Amino acid sequence: MKLLENIDSPADVRKLARTQLTPLAHELRSYLLDSVSKTGGHLSSNLGTVELTVALHYVFNTPHDRIVWDVGHQTYSHKILTGRRERMHTLRQLNGISGFPKRDESEYDTFGTAHSSTSISAALGMAQAAKIKGEHRHAIAVIGDGSMTAGMAFEALNNAGVQEDVNLLVILNDNDMSISPPVGALNRYLARLMSGQFYAAAKNVGKSVLPGPVLELAKRLEEHAKGMVVPATMFEEFGFNYIGPIDGHDLESLIPTLQNIKQLKGPQFLHVVTKKGQGYKLAEADPVLYHGPGKFNPAEGFKPAVAPGKVTYTEVFGNWLCDMAAADKKLVAITPAMREGSGMVRFEQEYPDRYFDVGIAEQHAVTFGAGLACEGLKPVVAIYSTFLQRGYDQLIHDVALQNLDVTFALDRAGLVGADGATHAGNYDMAYLRCIPNMVVMAASDENECRQMLTTGYQYKGPAAIRYPRGAGAGAAIKPELTALEIGKGEIKRKGQKIAILAFGSMVAPAMAAGEALDATVANMRFVKPLDVELVKQLAAEHDYLVTVEEGSIMGGAGSAVAEAMAAEGIVKPLQMLGLPDKFIDHGDPAKLLASVGLDAAGITASIKQRHAAAEPRLVVNNG
Repeated sequence: MKLLENIDSPADVRKLARTQLTPLAHELRSYLLDSVSKTGGHLSSNLGTVELTVALHYVFNTPHDRIVWDVGHQTYSHKILTGRRERMHTLRQLNGISGFPKRDESEYDTFGTAHSSTSISAALGMAQAAKIKGEHRHAIAVIGDGSMTAGMAFEALNNAGVQEDVNLLVILNDNDMSISPPVGALNRYLARLMSGQFYAAAKNVGKSVLPGPVLELAKRLEEHAKGMVVPATMFEEFGFNYIGPIDGHDLESLIPTLQNIKQLKGPQFLHVVTKKGQGYKLAEADPVLYHGPGKFNPAEGFKPAVAPGKVTYTEVFGNWLCDMAAADKKLVAITPAMREGSGMVRFEQEYPDRYFDVGIAEQHAVTFGAGLACEGLKPVVAIYSTFLQRGYDQLIHDVALQNLDVTFALDRAGLVGADGATHAGNYDMAYLRCIPNMVVMAASDENECRQMLTTGYQYKGPAAIRYPRGAGAGAAIKPELTALEIGKGEIKRKGQKIAILAFGSMVAPAMAAGEALDATVANMRFVKPLDVELVKQLAAEHDYLVTVEEGSIMGGAGSAVAEAMAAEGIVKPLQMLGLPDKFIDHGDPAKLLASVGLDAAGITASIKQRHAAAEPRLVVNNG
């Protein structure tokens, strides 16, 4: 690591000789593999962007020139080169550095990106701001091919292409499309030629001085020549000057091409081809497995840990999906590019004609489901809580307003640990329960999750089932496809004075708190429709009510209880526990829950502090 250990900023990279950049890239890739193997994190995508990262910081004057990374999980090399090498051992850990770009972490992280397809819009805004302020700087958006499936990316291209005098460069990091990698000196020469000043000047001069027939012939020759090396002219139709494809691992091609592009004016589009997992054979062979591995020995490879006797909520959903599909031929399943993450691999294998991966296009996923429902099919949209936020208008306008029969399986509800605030499912209870026609459920264990999925599927209208990331407590799962009575909770424990109304994942810690406080504990099950009769019963039989949810307090399930009490004229002390009005950073999930008082000890302490003061005779069971 003789070169890398002396790199504390991109300015140090720019001091190196060109001949030193390839050895630097090799050192960087080795350091990256060693580091991520010790912390866990996104690996295959980062191994694929090493040379591109080196080239960008070498050619452009960062941070004066802005780089926006899309999606931000490919920025580990960027973090290492921008002064965070010594902090990589804290990656995605509590009080450590983020796994995504974060503006308050470094001036080189020009824009926070963890949801996809935002980079071109943000970079265009930066480029336009530079123009307005009279500042000469470049704005570069690095976007993966998967992110180009989202409509937002094309909305930005559509807007950018008509702004001819902005210094915007869009780099398509193509690592998955069915395009043969470009090879040979001829391809490198043509890519450099098309990005050079001579080529640009020739086009402009030709347009102004050639007579009509000759100009038309020149245009045809130009398009024919470019058609031999350019896979499509689509991006030029958007108003960009298209260059590529070039080998994204070849610094001798990348650097001169970027240097030439730097001299051009107007929107530029560079197409680079890279390989996920580049340089680590195991990740090259299985980039999906190494997309986000935990800790592992690089010599042995990553072996996913299996909790004995426990299944994850994601697996519960995947198994239910196959079982329900066998029972009902009308079931169709939709995912926005999260087949593995949502547990749908088996379903795709068993029911390929009823499986639809629509790409990173959450808005389309929701309305596509609505269209299927219009024709009598039964769509199940498997989508992370944080990603359904991106299809919110479609959820209201296209599904709920028309009361269409679409079931939403919301994985990753609540805090998600290492991915942090960008991926946390903190808001779904608040943003869903205000929508008419919606049924909203929160699963407290694996078997109840299966029952709720069946309940939502059988409900003739839009329904959402939220469940957390990872494994549950190990509840036995009954094979039957049994539905619950809509809008009915259950009392899990009888106690005195205090009633704890728990939602979803908070039932287990609430039960422990109930034991310590001799409190009644109710598993509310339904956020909407709320079991108002159970609320009335608990209020009549207890002195204090406490709601607990792994979601935002503002507008959440506790608010629903408060609204119900107000509507019924119930005047009783109500304490609402949940996620506070702030973004919660990355870290170990258990530690994060404890930090906001949502573990058993925290719930117990909060209740004691609030209600013991009001009732000195409150008996606390410390045994």
